Amino acid sequence: MSGPLRLTVDKSSPVPLYHQVAQGLEDAIRTGVLPPGTKLDNEIDLANSLNLSRPTMRKAMDQLVRAGLLVRKRGVGTQVVGTQVRRTLDLTSLHEDLQRSGGRPSTDVLDFATVPAEEEQALLLGLEPGEEVYHLVRRRSTDGKPLALMENWIPTRLCELSRERLESDSLYALMRAQGINFQLAHQRVGAVNATPFQAEQLEVVPGAALVSMHRTAMNDLGRPVETGRHVYRADKYSFELTLVQR
Repeated sequence: MSGPLRLTVDKSSPVPLYHQVAQGLEDAIRTGVLPPGTKLDNEIDLANSLNLSRPTMRKAMDQLVRAGLLVRKRGVGTQVVGTQVRRTLDLTSLHEDLQRSGGRPSTDVLDFATVPAEEEQALLLGLEPGEEVYHLVRRRSTDGKPLALMENWIPTRLCELSRERLESDSLYALMRAQGINFQLAHQRVGAVNATPFQAEQLEVVPGAALVSMHRTAMNDLGRPVETGRHVYRADKYSFELTLVQR
């Protein structure tokens, strides 16, 4: 482990010891004290340094492995994977969410064209088949690591877009700046296996599990203004929901 890791536990606290350790390690990972790739000391040494039992330490490590923050590798030991981007189901763009969480988002525009709307996109956007739409394919990265592959369609009559502007700003920010007021969206979240193209762009193996999201956004007049299909690395991305009893 690079550098000393300062963890403390309070044995008089009602919070279980393993959870205190897991929370301390999680905080160190999320704040960058333990960057991705850091190899942790073995469980015996970590337990001895905190005057804890090995089962307590193993339970803490198991919790972080299940959370996707640590990985155990045969012959290597336990390493930090990194933090997931946890996104609430709000009507925001991924670029905005990454900036808000302190990340450094970047965008590669893989395809930018104006094309006739195919039947599926025309139906979702309330257009006649053949009406002109922007077709965008972008790869969004955070801190230099690929996170998402996003495909979107936007009616060209609504706004002006360019490859250069999409590389430096979020799609929603560009549309808002041109008078489009987003009000609501229909969104479906699921899972898919990575195609060879998706795997290459996201730096995962073909067939790896990806989080998928289909969204159609509407303006304050209730008219569709954008539709898209996005996939995200499942080891670095999740959605968070708050459920309310009604």
